[in-house]
Amino acid sequence: MTRILIQFGLFLALFGCQSAPDRSTDDPTPHARELVDLRDRILTYTADLKPDATYAPPDDTQRERVAEGVGHLLDGDTAQAERLLTPLGLKLTRLTDTESGRRYDEIAAARPGRAARWGRLYMTADSDVRWNAQVPHPVSDRDTEHLGVRLLEGNPGGSLVVAGAHRRAGRGDAADVAHREDSLFHAIVVELQKRNIPGVQLHGFGKDSDHPYEAVLSTGAARSTLTEAAALADGMQADGLRVCRGWSARCPLEGTTNVQGKAAERHHATFLHVELSPDARGDGTDADAAATALSGLLTTWNSARR
Repeated sequence: MTRILIQFGLFLALFGCQSAPDRSTDDPTPHARELVDLRDRILTYTADLKPDATYAPPDDTQRERVAEGVGHLLDGDTAQAERLLTPLGLKLTRLTDTESGRRYDEIAAARPGRAARWGRLYMTADSDVRWNAQVPHPVSDRDTEHLGVRLLEGNPGGSLVVAGAHRRAGRGDAADVAHREDSLFHAIVVELQKRNIPGVQLHGFGKDSDHPYEAVLSTGAARSTLTEAAALADGMQADGLRVCRGWSARCPLEGTTNVQGKAAERHHATFLHVELSPDARGDGTDADAAATALSGLLTTWNSARR
């Protein structure tokens, strides 16, 4: 009963604000506002991603305008962000999560079509953005999208970038955004890196004899994140996960060709590449241990940037 009353109060507050006349142009709130189940909203979107779907990346101008729009949003200038995003078929929406009451700004396609496969961005609207989680291969790397949402919901101060197409969608490797610089995903991540917002990228691997670990951690092409990477590895191992440390051992899947990692090196940004076994993402004790360790990392980043 208490939860119902809280949700009803949030509903009244949200839509009472929507009906207010003469909104000031200095109001930092986007015009569109919704009361949502954040987890359901994101996972419903990713559940529709298919390997045989069509996919075409945005062109140079579109990527530049989205990056500029994200920059304005980070600066609190939602009006200018909306002016840049709307002509591209993208919509900026202020979301209030019914479960937590936390607020997020969402950049997503305004309608079905080409832009819907470009991906989405979710950013806290309750504080400055202090960390970023990245899901480049939702569905393809099964349950990484679930882990990304879990981190966003469970830790304040964050943002989540989710690719909008299955890794094998489109022609060739067109939708493999971890290895392509012509994606909206890459443009957004780079804009966050330019703002010195640290990021962790979530991947998954199949469990077999070649990977006798629950996690493979690395800094990709970047070499400026070793302290954070070591702390994350220690946290995972303390909870019983077997970890291969890419900076001190020969590990598979170190992400050295990952283009967001290469961009992080160029921008002197903090970047961690995390590969997890099936048991370490989704549900179960190993997944809880991985999420707990990752949350510890995000807490450190959140505190450091206050």
